[in-house]
Amino acid sequence: MKKLDINVISILSLFIVVSSCHAQEVGADRQPAVAGQFYPSNKDELRSTLKRLFSEAVPAKHLPNVVAIISPHAGYPYSGGVAASSFNQIDPAAQYDNIFVIGPSHHVGFEGASVYASGDYVTPLGKVKVNKELAKQLIKSSTVFTSRTDAHVSEHSVEVQLPFLQYVLKKDFRIVPIVIGANVPETCELIAKDLRPYLNQKNLFVISTDFSHYPTYEDAKSVDRATADAVLSNSATNLINAIDRNARKNIPNLSTSMCGWSCVLTLLYMTQDSLQIAFTPIEYKNSGDASIGDKRQVVGYHAIAVSLKEKDSGFNLNDKEKKDLLAIARDAIDHHLKHENTPELDAAQYSEVLRIPCGAFVTLNKHHALRGCIGHFGSEMPLFRVVQEMAVAAAVQDYRFPPVELNEMEDLDIEISVLTPMKKVSSIDEIELGKHGIYIRKGAQGGTFLPQVATETGWTKEEFLGHCAQDKAGIGWDGWKNADIFIYEALVFGEREGN
Repeated sequence: MKKLDINVISILSLFIVVSSCHAQEVGADRQPAVAGQFYPSNKDELRSTLKRLFSEAVPAKHLPNVVAIISPHAGYPYSGGVAASSFNQIDPAAQYDNIFVIGPSHHVGFEGASVYASGDYVTPLGKVKVNKELAKQLIKSSTVFTSRTDAHVSEHSVEVQLPFLQYVLKKDFRIVPIVIGANVPETCELIAKDLRPYLNQKNLFVISTDFSHYPTYEDAKSVDRATADAVLSNSATNLINAIDRNARKNIPNLSTSMCGWSCVLTLLYMTQDSLQIAFTPIEYKNSGDASIGDKRQVVGYHAIAVSLKEKDSGFNLNDKEKKDLLAIARDAIDHHLKHENTPELDAAQYSEVLRIPCGAFVTLNKHHALRGCIGHFGSEMPLFRVVQEMAVAAAVQDYRFPPVELNEMEDLDIEISVLTPMKKVSSIDEIELGKHGIYIRKGAQGGTFLPQVATETGWTKEEFLGHCAQDKAGIGWDGWKNADIFIYEALVFGEREGN
């Protein structure tokens, strides 16, 4: 396994202090460690605090089948409001088989995951039952789960989430408390493999993490936006890359983009292969927004809900979403020509579909003649950001044309081609010529043909695959036979009537 660059992730040296094992009796309940520090230790005061936090939080968006939430774990005066916004998205009347509460290890260094199986958890609001049978089953059947109690004794990342559950849920519940210590993504992938069978409507996952640590207020907003976009893309690779890019920007005082990266990465390894999973941003703040906060050095907090769609109806765009994308494209070009930069966009104001990571091409026509066209075929960014960046690129970076000038804006007609999310096929029988584009990947080599290539050439399916494998991927005519094949479609629309 390749260990993550400690200078990139900046977690081990800053957040995990290897400590001696705390003594903990077998069969003992885990007592509060940070009551009176992170949140009130008095029962009545804690209830009063929670009541206030929920009254000020973002209301429920009534998402169907919420299976996971991402919630911060700092002191309630700083992050409690964002945490309440996250917990507001779960159904108070829900009856869960298990609630998996997963947080990072801040005090004990180890590789793997520790599930508490020695007793129950205790908070000022009372005892929280632990499903000890399931906990022991995970320990027994897994190579990455352990029963070490020292990872839990002083750890706050799990503990601070529990009063929110006790306050909001009306029915009894059991938790599976998990503390993750991981230096490499491969460990998270193994943990995800063991937990994936429980990702369904019968269970809830509470993922505990803060975002950026210690940059300035404005730098935190930029860093946290990039990290959150990666999470919303439902891609483990995108999250790893986003954290790496943030670290390489050399932002003053940025020690980490996400202290609970291992927990969120584990979640993404569980969800990323499902088209029925939807990530919804709920609220963002940082500690500088608190009345006692200091904007010179802040910690970022995101509330994000993960839900299961009622039905996988495929990818499509409604009229409003098309208009939103066209407006984003035009505004981006206009703003860039006037100010030489692009406007900031808030992911929360766009629909779930526009936050899905997929490729897109932006074409500019002037008096029915091509004026520029550039696209992005990857899936590292949400669609609305891809369109924004490709619109500017089409205007000023298409080497075939001089850069667009501001006085041309009224004469430009913008057309967008959205490439739907790729789907891996198990048989070439799933490929429909003229409807599907293909992407063939083998190792580090890959190549693609857009859907219209098959129509324009009149190729058979085997010729379509052979030419793509040979001419685009460089793996030989028959290379597609032992390569990964993905399919996608293209949705084309524009400002000019009839597009």
